[in-house]
Amino acid sequence: MKFTKMHGIGNDYVYVNCFKETVTNPSAVAKFVSDRHFGIGSDGLILIKPSDVADCEMDMYNLDGSQGAMCGNGIRCVAKYAYDYGIIDKTSISVATKSGIKYLDLTLGDDGKVALVKVNMGSPILTANQIPIVSGKEQVINEPLDVDGTTYRITGVSMGNPHAIVYMDDIDNLEIEKIGPKFENHIDFPDRINTEFVKVIDRHTLQMRVWERGSGETLACGTGACAVAVASTLNGLVDEGEPVTVKLLGGDLQILWNPQENLVYMTGPATTVFDGEIDLSFLK
Repeated sequence: MKFTKMHGIGNDYVYVNCFKETVTNPSAVAKFVSDRHFGIGSDGLILIKPSDVADCEMDMYNLDGSQGAMCGNGIRCVAKYAYDYGIIDKTSISVATKSGIKYLDLTLGDDGKVALVKVNMGSPILTANQIPIVSGKEQVINEPLDVDGTTYRITGVSMGNPHAIVYMDDIDNLEIEKIGPKFENHIDFPDRINTEFVKVIDRHTLQMRVWERGSGETLACGTGACAVAVASTLNGLVDEGEPVTVKLLGGDLQILWNPQENLVYMTGPATTVFDGEIDLSFLK
């Protein structure tokens, strides 16, 4: 199987061009290639497929083999791959995902390859049972949640996948490996949850760490950054309708949510690491 290793501010995936390749057991392939000791090393596997409704389709799998619906960093790399490797020859494209069709604008660098990608991430979902979060309220905004004997206040947002946002004064020293799984598998999150732990730096800047369902802590999460910008607006922590810089372990993303338009835009880089080929004949 030929592949390309790519990352969006450190959120790395193995990408396969399914216009040319066939992957028969993507869950097993995802688990193998994601292993950082015995495989290639990644947060998961993303297949770039032909689509009848968009320029291409993104089919993503987490490192535990579970299928994901959407990845903001991953879709930027899909767009870069599609342009740089000649699947498409235009700088405004559409990508079909399990969370619907996303529209992307590409900015080229001096080398003629994609450097930055702006993604129309669509509208956030705030209704609790659609996220889904078990709650007696229609929306979960700054609501208490007991996790392992400690009460946290969470805000729930879906960007095609579920997020719980928690604000803290110190996230650098957070033992995320201990608390992350307890949030992910909490009984109030029937489809599990991605959890963003956020520190407000100022009204235009947020810092976050993320525990992703099925992957653990990652260097970046694009849908998570979008969810954080939305949640921070709802909680009055950032200026409504103004761009927000979200600082992640792997780098920065620019997020804009205008509640009147109700669309979230994410802008960030996409990077190709290397191309390779791997023998998967032992996988049954």
